[in-house]
Amino acid sequence: MSVEILINVTPQESRVAVLENGILQEVLIERNSNQGIVGNIYKGKVCRVLPGMEAAFIDIGQEKAAFLHASDLRLPVEVMLNGETPEEIIIPPITKLLHAGKEVLVQVIKEPLGTKGARLTMHVTIPSRFVVLMPDTDTIGVSSKIEDEDERTRLKSIIHSIRDGSSRDGNSDDGQTEIDLTATTGRYGYIVRTAADGINEDALKADIAFLNKLWGKINDPSSANPDSQLIYSDLPLVQRALRDMVAEEIVSIKVDSKETFANIHEFSKEFIPELSTKIEHYSGERPIFDMHSVEDEIQKSLKRSVQLKSGGYLIIDQTEAMTTVDVNTGGFVGNRNLEETIFKTNLEAAQTLARQLRLRNLGGIIILDFIDMQQEDHKEQVMSALLKALERDHAKTSVMPLSKLGLVEMTRKRTRESLEHVLCESCSTCEGRGYIKTATTVCYEIFREILRESRQFDARELLVLASQDVTDLLLDEESDSLAELQEFIGVPIRFQAETLYTQEQFDVVLL
Repeated sequence: MSVEILINVTPQESRVAVLENGILQEVLIERNSNQGIVGNIYKGKVCRVLPGMEAAFIDIGQEKAAFLHASDLRLPVEVMLNGETPEEIIIPPITKLLHAGKEVLVQVIKEPLGTKGARLTMHVTIPSRFVVLMPDTDTIGVSSKIEDEDERTRLKSIIHSIRDGSSRDGNSDDGQTEIDLTATTGRYGYIVRTAADGINEDALKADIAFLNKLWGKINDPSSANPDSQLIYSDLPLVQRALRDMVAEEIVSIKVDSKETFANIHEFSKEFIPELSTKIEHYSGERPIFDMHSVEDEIQKSLKRSVQLKSGGYLIIDQTEAMTTVDVNTGGFVGNRNLEETIFKTNLEAAQTLARQLRLRNLGGIIILDFIDMQQEDHKEQVMSALLKALERDHAKTSVMPLSKLGLVEMTRKRTRESLEHVLCESCSTCEGRGYIKTATTVCYEIFREILRESRQFDARELLVLASQDVTDLLLDEESDSLAELQEFIGVPIRFQAETLYTQEQFDVVLL
């Protein structure tokens, strides 16, 4: 598997495309006018505590107040020491931990989506190249993608050794009257990232030293800017992509901006030296995304229908509550029998679906409606193909077994807006419904409005303003009905086509 990263940078936005074996798998977009805030750490102020929801709204300086649930609170040390096991810990009500006006250190874990504000947590995590720092726990973990048990044991042993050599004692004030949510146990926790597979102790030690120093600065009130609630912001998109997506399979990283090329080359030499030789500046006349058909793939990803090579297709619909995917055989008739045709369509759909989830950045609850299969081994093979295809997804996924109705329920962690929500907005004509009224429906609405106006007001003449299609229908197919209506109300009716009107728009004017 060869991976190529293409970076397109303009003064307005940065775009990163990830290609695997020449096929676009993922697109990340960050606009200067609306930069993402996931990973940012803020000094927030509690606006409102909602005991009934066990949650609070926090002001972090954004347009909408952010949401903090009780499950994301950072419990103070004295509470954590109440029980020997997690089950024995008695968690106080949220009103004992938070009150309006209280300042708290929070991190954004989910972008503002639609009408909802950002989702927050007090369990701060700070990633670096090989390690993720967790200041409020002493747990040490290793990425599940590192499967070799010997390597997992080696990495854990190294982290324990580094931490034990630099651990410090935590202090607490037993005389405090308020519960302190910023207290720590004095020993930090770490998660070893996939990129650390095979890395030596010195590299891990350097990462941990950097993270500890960074956290000390973040947690130091004297270093904070009093004019800003933002304490720490994650790396810009391009550097963040290099940090999080680095893999052994990467063969090249092409960037079309000289300035960005220089910046990421210096960044890689310092933090990811093995990548510095793979970064190159693209200076061709043709846009870099056009050269690799990325622009075409982005346009296709905004459509409901996804064509399969066999002739079948997927229908993908995003709603507020969930995303639904319907699998259809389409023009695929197969060579043997119906069951084989259905099986092959579902098999291809499972692989295509995993790519579309990444490409469109779909998250939350996802319902997959596969075509009904009769044979159990076919069902198992389709589910196996789906799970295998999802393994390369950077976002966390959870897949339920195939139901009796042929449905698969799954979730995909959503931290940022989907590609469609970044690039599109609700249609002003259909108001996001995805449909508009037919010309015939609008004609009948006009008839009813004419009756209302004629009964309510005395008019010598009525003028109807409508779109060209509706006007043509009224004067052609509906001309007999119009003549009867005009005779019934006893008032002449004139029509005027308005090119700027949508098909649903019309006005009845009294003259």
